[in-house]
Amino acid sequence: MEEGARRREAYAQRQATALASAGDRSAAYGRVLRVGVPDFAHGVALYLDDVTVSFDGFKALNSLSLAINVGELRCIIGPNGAGKTTMMDCITGKTRPDSGTISFGSNIDLLRLAEADIAQIGIGRKFQKPTVYERLTVFENLELALAADRRVRAALFSKLSGEQLDRIGATLERIHLKDEAQRTAGLLSHGQKQWLEIGMLLMQDPKLLLLDEPVAGMTDEETERTAELFLSLEGQHSIVVVEHDMKFVDQLTQGRKKVTVLHEGSVLAEGVLSDVQANEKVVEVYLGR
Repeated sequence: MEEGARRREAYAQRQATALASAGDRSAAYGRVLRVGVPDFAHGVALYLDDVTVSFDGFKALNSLSLAINVGELRCIIGPNGAGKTTMMDCITGKTRPDSGTISFGSNIDLLRLAEADIAQIGIGRKFQKPTVYERLTVFENLELALAADRRVRAALFSKLSGEQLDRIGATLERIHLKDEAQRTAGLLSHGQKQWLEIGMLLMQDPKLLLLDEPVAGMTDEETERTAELFLSLEGQHSIVVVEHDMKFVDQLTQGRKKVTVLHEGSVLAEGVLSDVQANEKVVEVYLGR
């Protein structure tokens, strides 16, 4: 706990130094840092240290510590009530922990930011149920998501530039909806709506994507294409996928990526999927015999 407090204070001091610098810049660690821009030079995108959350005496998170590397695709599994959703709520500012620290890069303390600010600095979250504008076309949904990016909002008051059109086109291609661009979103299948919402997040160029059971309700074909989509994003974004579908987790991890198992608000086990599935404690509390 004391170590966590020292880290939080260190993050706060670095942010204060950056704010006081001319032109919103700081030379911490010999690099030029910009306010609100996470520093990933140490290779860690997200770090939770000793995070505890209690609801009416029940510990939803119990001294949870977890690190996600830059460009990593990490699957997080665990039984209902393990703390997976609460963890994402804390990362995105929806829930404030009782104790612990959560940092984005080495220089941003997420516990000091509001939900909207956390989204602005590059953390995108997708809930299990897709949320799209059903009366708008697929293209218009992506255009609206682009407008939410403050860097291009002003430009969207006029005609889209060629660069913006190319960006929307590339996203349509990536999310398998190029042929559905002018279709009303409400007419899409469940899986297609999931892809559209992921595309809307991508339009805002997030550095970290939090995805909650993204293939729930999908067909086998849609699930396979979703795995292909996520694997294509690996390395360009840090991705955390909370999932119960072990076949999908296997498709994503390909027998070599780390899987984290949560139980009662803490990390129960970590390792490649085959090792996790062979872990006696994991079998007992989650996978069953």
